[in-house]
Amino acid sequence: MAYWLMKSEPFKWSWSDLVKSGETNWQKPVRNYQARNNMKAMKKGDKAFYYHSNEGLEIVGVMEITGEYYPCPKDDSGKFVTVDVRPDKEMPIPVSLKQIKSIPDLNEMAFIKQVRLSVSPVREEEWNIISQLGGIK
Repeated sequence: MAYWLMKSEPFKWSWSDLVKSGETNWQKPVRNYQARNNMKAMKKGDKAFYYHSNEGLEIVGVMEITGEYYPCPKDDSGKFVTVDVRPDKEMPIPVSLKQIKSIPDLNEMAFIKQVRLSVSPVREEEWNIISQLGGIK
């Protein structure tokens, strides 16, 4: 299993929108090629943090990847992809960007190093630290 972090602005598509939708495709169009390649690497059963960007600036939930990549229905060019996701669990304690940046063991996260990347890998050690901070055992 691999771990990921996926960002969305809550005013466009929030954690609560995902919870209401249940299993669906990732609703935020991904136009960046590196983010697209990260989505192409996702496998069924992988886990992803759901991060509210621009507003909130915090990880608010965990999603499960339920279907591997396919062409994004919102992209007429056929260049970009999406994956199917479902909400797994809400973070009992949202984990803020400020918290993440304050922990030396998280300073090398792709999420921190490439701030504009909307889909990034998370190493298992990073996943475990953030899960603990968020109250997930």
